[in-house]
Amino acid sequence: MIELRSNTKAIAVGLGKSGLAAVRYLHGQGLKTAVSEYKKQITAEERSVLEQCGADLELGGHTPEFFADAELIVVSPGVPTNLPVLNAARSRGVPVVGELALAAGRIPVPVIAVTGSNGKTTVTSLIGHLLRSSGKQAFVGGNIGTPVLEYLLEPSETEVAVLELSSFQLDMAGAFRPDIALLLNLSPDHIDRHGSFENYAEAKRQIFARQGQADIAILGADDPMVAAKPVTTAGTVLHFGTQADSRARVEGQHVRLEPGFGADGTAEVYDLSATRLSSLVNAYNAAAALLAARTFGCSAEGIQAGLANYQPPMHRMTPAGEINGVRFINDSKATNIGAVQAALAGFKKDVVLIAGGRNKGGDFTELITAFRQHVRQVVLIGEAASELAAAAEAAGIGHQFADDMGDAVRKGFAAAKPGETVLLAPACASFDMFDNYEHRGREFMRCAGELAKIAVVGASIR
Repeated sequence: MIELRSNTKAIAVGLGKSGLAAVRYLHGQGLKTAVSEYKKQITAEERSVLEQCGADLELGGHTPEFFADAELIVVSPGVPTNLPVLNAARSRGVPVVGELALAAGRIPVPVIAVTGSNGKTTVTSLIGHLLRSSGKQAFVGGNIGTPVLEYLLEPSETEVAVLELSSFQLDMAGAFRPDIALLLNLSPDHIDRHGSFENYAEAKRQIFARQGQADIAILGADDPMVAAKPVTTAGTVLHFGTQADSRARVEGQHVRLEPGFGADGTAEVYDLSATRLSSLVNAYNAAAALLAARTFGCSAEGIQAGLANYQPPMHRMTPAGEINGVRFINDSKATNIGAVQAALAGFKKDVVLIAGGRNKGGDFTELITAFRQHVRQVVLIGEAASELAAAAEAAGIGHQFADDMGDAVRKGFAAAKPGETVLLAPACASFDMFDNYEHRGREFMRCAGELAKIAVVGASIR
């Protein structure tokens, strides 16, 4: 556990939700706080929090002078870890840590932690939902919603914490140890930050590094990148997927939990066909969540009730309406190649795909097979449009370019046939055209809604 001494000077590098949570937590522990932020401006809300905590503030960069007397540095997940001021601080023996390292040893309840390239938000939220459906008080946060340090300010009402964790967070996790850790899958992502897929994958695997014999590691058995290298854990390893040794086995729209969880020692079968989890990609998500929830002691009855009324988070295969037999689906959270491959796997060759944005270092040639098998045409937006166009040409499918989301939705609908789907699954970050993936998804849904209104009044839109 990192020692927190009163009046120690601690600097939070980077603001946003995680940075503000770090300042509030450190201030509450009696430390003198400061913030170094690359941006030149902050919001009124951020400034108010800093004033309440008496925090010094540096804007517009990270200067050696500001860090000269730092005794602890807490780096927000989105901040590069190799900044010169951070390297200099390390050379002086100053602890440079992430929020998980600071939280390690201070979380008063068992922790279920979820990571992976794709599906982690859905799995995290689903585990929390299943826990609550079984009568357990669960905190759900981390990389989504409430930061873990914010939770530590008022943790008393919960009996378990469910955390979504990114590679950025795990890269600086220190002694953080989850009781149940899940690695769903691995595919190239954030190469621009980690430098290589191997570094990125190793950051993800850090979720298991501190586990003990009483802990549980849950792995996606079908994922070749997960299977390529055994994880290092002292805990018990459980698998989910279609493989014969999977404790949670995906069988079409059903998940079978193998004997050992129920009191009578029989297998349990959960039917997803009438739920929002009936797609192939969500069957895998459900299998992972079921295994974690049942391992933690949730009842079969509570889990079944939770599955029946679960609503997946927005922008993850979210229905966005139908016009003249053409469906619109918003998967704006599909910001990497693996996510697009997973989204397309549930379709025949009946998709008009809207893709593009800012490339995060992915190799779009890996999409050629999925394009060839599932996509009839691609509509391209953003900085990476020409790179994706090359993949479409290699797959032998048509493509066209769009100026903005409205143009993309109109062109996608014009290209689609009744019974087909216009799918937003960008394979890219959103920051070239939008504030974030949520903004991009909302724009897609708004544009699809506007198009539907035109159809209702009978105008010609093809």
